[in-house]
Order: sequence, then C-alpha cells, then structure tokens
Amino acid sequence: MANAKHGLLLTGGGARAAYQVGALKAISEFYPRNHGAPFKIITGTSAGAINSCAIACYASCFRLGVKKLEYIWKNFHAEHVFQCEFKEISSHLAHLFSDKFKSPHVDRQPISLFNNRPLQHLLERYLDMSRIDLNIHRGYLDAISVTASDYTSGDSISFFQAESHIEDWQRARRSGKRAVLNCHHLLASSAIPLVFPCSQIGQDYYGDGSVHQLSPLSPAIHLGAEKLFVIGVEQPVVNTPQACRQTPSGADIAGHLLDTIFTDTLNADIERLSRINETLKITPPDLQTQLNMKNINLFRLSNDHDINAIADKYFYDLPITIRSMLRVIGVNEHSHSSITSYLMFEKNYTQELIELGYQDVLRQEQAIREFLAS
Repeated sequence: MANAKHGLLLTGGGARAAYQVGALKAISEFYPRNHGAPFKIITGTSAGAINSCAIACYASCFRLGVKKLEYIWKNFHAEHVFQCEFKEISSHLAHLFSDKFKSPHVDRQPISLFNNRPLQHLLERYLDMSRIDLNIHRGYLDAISVTASDYTSGDSISFFQAESHIEDWQRARRSGKRAVLNCHHLLASSAIPLVFPCSQIGQDYYGDGSVHQLSPLSPAIHLGAEKLFVIGVEQPVVNTPQACRQTPSGADIAGHLLDTIFTDTLNADIERLSRINETLKITPPDLQTQLNMKNINLFRLSNDHDINAIADKYFYDLPITIRSMLRVIGVNEHSHSSITSYLMFEKNYTQELIELGYQDVLRQEQAIREFLAS
C-alpha cells in the first residue's frame, strides 16, 4: 500500500504507559534527528492519550517530542500525578464526606480516591497544546484524537483536532466530536473510575476513555488511517496450577476489572478487524467501494513481560500513605496485583518499562521498518 497514511494508537494503562515511551524512542531512532513523526494520525486513550498529545505537539520533530516525553516518564514520582501526603489525602476525603450533606442543587466534588491536581499542573507546564493546530496547518499531522467516556450518555466520545475536511461521526454508543484539545480532555480520558475524579467538558462529565470504548481502532480509521501501529501494555496470562489456586481477593477482582477495561476490548476489536480483512480478500473491488470498506493493515507491539511482578519489585518506592491504602484492600509487595502496576508512577519502575519497550522494538526492528515504510 504505497503512501498509505500511518496511524498510531496508544492504549491506556496508567503507569504502564511508560512502556509506550520506550517503544516510541526506538522508533524515533529509525529516522534523522529533525524528521517529522511517521504517523499522520495519532489516537490515544487514558494514559495513552497523554502520550499521544505529547507526540502530536512535536509532530514536526518526532525525536524531540519523544525525548521530552521520556524525560517526564524517567523522572516520575507519584506526587506528580496525585496528592500523596497524609494531610492532603485526609482533606480530600473529608471534602468528599462533607459533600454528602450539601443540597442536591449545589455542585459537588467528583468522587475519587485521589486528587489528581498535580497531574493537571504537570500537563499545563510541559504540554503546549497550541502546537497541535500549527502542526496540522503545516502538514506534519492530519489528526489527533483523545477518547473519553461520557458519564451522562454512557457513550464513548473521541474528541479530535484535525484537518478541516474531516467530519464528525456517529455510531452506536460512540462518536467523534471536533474540538480544540486541552488538558481537561486529557484529564478526562485518564480518569480511572473511582481512582481519579471525572472531568467536566461543556455540560457533561467524562471519565477514563477505556470504560465505554467498544471499538478502540475506530477513531483512527474514521480519521483516515490506512495502516495502524498499536502499542498496548498487557499483562500476560499466567497459568496457575490447580493446587495453588485460591479464592480471589478484592484486590484480585479489582485488578481483573482494570485489565478488562484496558485490554479486552482492544483484543476483540483487533480480532474483528482481522476477520474483515480476510473477508475483503474475497470481495470484488467494486463491492468494497459500494460498502465503503477497505483493508486496514495492523501491527501490534505487545509485551510478554510480567508487568505485575515488575511493579511488585518497586512496591516500597511508593509513598507510605499509598502503600498503607493499598494494604487496606489486600495489596502488598507479594500480591502480584494489577492495581500496583497501574499506580506505580515511580521512576525506577517507569525506567524499566521504558527499557523493555525500547528493546521489544529493536527485536522486531526489521518488521517494523517494513510496516512503516511508505
């Protein structure tokens, strides 16, 4: 497919998204220092939305954008994402409790375990979102989308900034809306339910984009992508011997719910795309045009590393207040819970994931180069 438009899809996963940075770093080294991003269409959800916008802001110089992103992730601490001090957490929870006694007509603070105001300050400090429109105008980028879940309608909404000819779309339980992206879209997309507060955009409230996202590949395809490069961060299935199986704890169940939110719909959508591509191989070209369907080539970079075990290694890097809260729900350094891997915004952990992503791309370098070649 000559001169096909390449799309980049970055999935959610909290602190696991550091893996994406390592992969992008390796890909950026395939090109000269001043080369633009090889992806004309960039889409992201949850933590992947933040990484997506960072790349879009520097679409004119791909390697520079990745370097800036790497600097943030390599120096992460939990306090950069949510308030960690005992006094701050107590005050936040006290305000939530006092809201119960307010009149229903008074605006209340969104319910969440943590206050993510530090993340907002971080985004406002490092991301100049005005650069996105400039990169689109100069032809370095066709479109960027950030997906969030509308808690009012229950729909998956992809807010996109793109060339003028790209129109809004509407499908069952999902739609695309043109917008000028800002940090509130990123805060909404990355607001893990009950962990971080939902964000208000216009009159509605939005949360993590993975919650209602039935078709993660859809935004990139609607925006014109013909080849899709997907970077997901999935915990591989570990087969436990029958004799070692135990009743799942609350932490185990919560971890499985998060894994379902962030990975299962993507796996199902990729399988659906594969079947459509196989069907199109035996479909006459004129009928393909009539049905408005086209073959979408896809390359998925997924890891086979035990992410939960890596997070367990760095459990004591978390602030003592966060460790104490996790222990209340049964999570410790030996629990092998997914929850830890999502909240481990600590540099030793993120640096290891960055290196894993980097090495995984190098191991598949030839195949990735061929996929990205126009």
